[in-house]
Amino acid sequence: MQKIVLITGASRGIGYEVATALAQKNHRVIAVARNKSNLQKLKKEAPDHIDFYTADLTSHEQLDTLNTYLSKEYEGIDVLINNAGALVNKPFSKLEKNDWQNMLDVNLLSVIDLTKMMLPMLTENSHIVNISSMGGLQGSSKFPGLTAYSVAKGAVAILSECLAVELAESNIRVNALCLGSVQTEMFEDAFPGFEADVKPKKMGAYIANFALNGSNFYNGKILPVALNDPS
Repeated sequence: MQKIVLITGASRGIGYEVATALAQKNHRVIAVARNKSNLQKLKKEAPDHIDFYTADLTSHEQLDTLNTYLSKEYEGIDVLINNAGALVNKPFSKLEKNDWQNMLDVNLLSVIDLTKMMLPMLTENSHIVNISSMGGLQGSSKFPGLTAYSVAKGAVAILSECLAVELAESNIRVNALCLGSVQTEMFEDAFPGFEADVKPKKMGAYIANFALNGSNFYNGKILPVALNDPS
């Protein structure tokens, strides 16, 4: 059965590959990101299965327009994948207030705002997948320079546990995937010259499958997805 899936941060990297993998399985994908040209490129991958909407999810005004669009065009959403994120690599002593605010706005608060907005549209037995990081997993190895990012992603993991309890009566399941290093543009910008073990296409295929089937086995779980311990 075809599912309607909304994924954020879909214009590049992991989000792009998740959207492509879902479309190839003949599901309907609503791709949301800020970069319109990349979203247009994504749609060409599967024109009949991918719709896109350009929005900055940290803007309440743009969230409102997104809400209006979704309410008009779709009867319900089966899967929400909160994938959009940002990363800063800076020592704790050098972090400014705006660095912290940006990490929280993009990685945490936009997830909260979008998820709350989407609740009336989520179908029964729908699945919310929040993309966290190994850096946000308690007990994992931590790297210098990733404090603000890891703190925000750790909060996303705890948010997922809380939402699973809050939304249980609505038959909405919520899980968090804590990803290890993936060779995305964001990763390359933060760690020039370092090569991750996993490519975006492989991780995208995994997340797509989990988004479709993971709620049959998990709810309220924080699941590491990594070949090794570091984030």
